[in-house]
Amino acid sequence: MSDILLLSADSGNCAEEKLLDTAFDSIIVGLGAMGSAAAFHLARRGARVLGLEARTAAHDKGSSHGESRIIRQAYFEHPAYVPLVQRAYQLWKDLEAESGQSLMTLTGGLAIGPASGSLITGCLTSARLHHLAHELLDRAEVSRRYPQFVLNSDEVAVYEPTAGYLAPEDCIRQHLRCAAQRGADLRFQEPVLSWEADGEGVRVVTANGAYGASSLVLSAGPWTSELLPALRRTLAVVRRVMFWIRPAAQPSTFDKEAFPIFLWEPQQGPLFYGFPRLHPGGDPKVAIHFGAEAQDEPCTPATIDRTIRPGDEADLRSALATRIPALNGEITRATTCMYTMTPDAHFVIDTHPLYPQVAIAAGFSGHGFKFSSAVGEILSDLALERRTLTDIALFSASRFH
Repeated sequence: MSDILLLSADSGNCAEEKLLDTAFDSIIVGLGAMGSAAAFHLARRGARVLGLEARTAAHDKGSSHGESRIIRQAYFEHPAYVPLVQRAYQLWKDLEAESGQSLMTLTGGLAIGPASGSLITGCLTSARLHHLAHELLDRAEVSRRYPQFVLNSDEVAVYEPTAGYLAPEDCIRQHLRCAAQRGADLRFQEPVLSWEADGEGVRVVTANGAYGASSLVLSAGPWTSELLPALRRTLAVVRRVMFWIRPAAQPSTFDKEAFPIFLWEPQQGPLFYGFPRLHPGGDPKVAIHFGAEAQDEPCTPATIDRTIRPGDEADLRSALATRIPALNGEITRATTCMYTMTPDAHFVIDTHPLYPQVAIAAGFSGHGFKFSSAVGEILSDLALERRTLTDIALFSASRFH
C-alpha cells in the first residue's frame, strides 16, 4: 500500500479552505458500523472527536442495514477471528449496559453442510482450537430438534449455543448516541471532499471548510476507494440482496425461540444464511452470502442496481425449495446492500504506510458487522497511540503488495 494517494489531486488546496477547527484529537470519516464504534471508544477515552458522515445516521444505502446481522464465535473463515469476536461480544454487552437498550439476541446457530466442506471443517477447527461450546449434529438429530431444516444424507451441522443476531441500525445509533453524550461532535450530511497529512496531524476538507486533528480514521465502507484511490485494486464492491419471506406453513415455528440463525453451504449452489422472525407478525430474513452469479457483479455506491431482479429471487428459491420448504413462501420485502470485498475476504485494519496518524478500516467482505464494537476499540488505539495490543496481523494492508 506504499503507493496510496490522497483524494485531492492538489493537496495544497486544503490550505486555501476556510479553517473551521484544528483542536480535534481525531477525525472519523464515515459513521457506519466501524466509524460509529470508533467515535464511541475515542470519546470514552476522553478524546476530542469529530465524526463526519455524508448521509444520515444508520442510513440504508451502505452495508449495515436490514434489521439483523449474525454474530457467532466458531468462525469458519479463520481461527484468528475468534479472540476478536469474543471481545466484540463483551463490548456489545457493555454498550447494552451503557445505552439501556437490548442490541444482541442469542438464538443459537447452525452451520450446515457436507462434513468435509469448508464451512463445517472451519467451524470445528475454530471451536476445538478455542474450546468453544458446540455440538456436531447428524442429519437425524437436526431433524429432531429443528424439523424446519431438511438436510441431505451427506450433510451435518455444527450447533453453537452462543450464536445469534445483532440489530445493526440500533447498534450504530447507540454507539453514536453514547459517543455524543461523551462529547463527540458528530456531523451528518457533510461529505468529505479531500484530506491530507499535515505534519504529524491531518487536515480534512468538506464543503463547509477545513478541520485539523492529530489523527484520522477512514471507515467509509464501499466509499473507501474514493478516499484512498490506490485501494481500488484491492477493494471490490459487489451487490447483495436480502429477502424477508412469509413462511408457507406454521409461521410460529420460525419464531426466535424455535428457529436459530443459520449458515448453509450446499455441495452445489451458493452459501446462504438466515434469521428467525424477530417479532410476532414479522418474517424471517434469508440472503445469499457467496456463489450467486446474479449478485456477484461489481458495482460502486453510485452504480449499484437497487431494483430486485428475477434472477435474485431464483437463486434464493433454489436454495430454499428442498432445504427449508416451509419457508419457501411469499416474499414480503427485499432490499440491496453492498459487500466491500478484499481478495482473500479478510479485513483491512491498519495504519497508512506513509502516515501513521491515519488509521484505515475497510474490506469487511460481508462478515464484518459483528466485529464492529471491537474494531472501534482497535481504531481508537491506532488513532491515539499509533499501535494496538490486539493481534491484527491477519488484517495488514501490506499482504496485498
